Amino acid sequence: MRILGIDPGLQTTGFGVLDVQGQRLAYVASGTIRTTGLALGDLPGRLKVLFDGIGEVAQRYQPDAAAVEIVFVNVNPQSTLMLGQARGAAVTALVHAGLPVAEYTALQMKKAVVGHGRAAKAQVQEMVRRLLSLPGLPGTDAADALGLAITHAHAGAAMARVAEVAQLQRRQHALYKGGRSY
Repeated sequence: MRILGIDPGLQTTGFGVLDVQGQRLAYVASGTIRTTGLALGDLPGRLKVLFDGIGEVAQRYQPDAAAVEIVFVNVNPQSTLMLGQARGAAVTALVHAGLPVAEYTALQMKKAVVGHGRAAKAQVQEMVRRLLSLPGLPGTDAADALGLAITHAHAGAAMARVAEVAQLQRRQHALYKGGRSY
């Protein structure tokens, strides 16, 4: 199974691709999609760059599933809304590519990769490097995306079994604690 992890951001979106065979994880690719070349006020243009970039990554690497980080509510509501729009463009691109999309919080990813939910970015980078036997540290956005793919590799099958047995209900759908899978 090939998994594409996406760490959405309006200026920099990280992506990471892994192959999973049983418990074995194999690094395929990672990187970032940047919108910094566009004017800060050009939100539609930035969203198009993200949509097109994620579509290109999905077409190039042909993943079987995708994992995306769930946006947290920031102190600044305007920043949260902007990040939510970037995340929406990412999820839409993945669905447009025909991929099933699972969602995990940053806390869930950090617990799965590092062992505790309050891990620093440098700890996530180091554990991703170790788990995937990379020669060097991936960038922070790419490391988070790879961490989401690793999280889905470990938790995705269990979440799929739970989803088969217990259909997600509307009021449960918005809960971030348990993660979501569509």
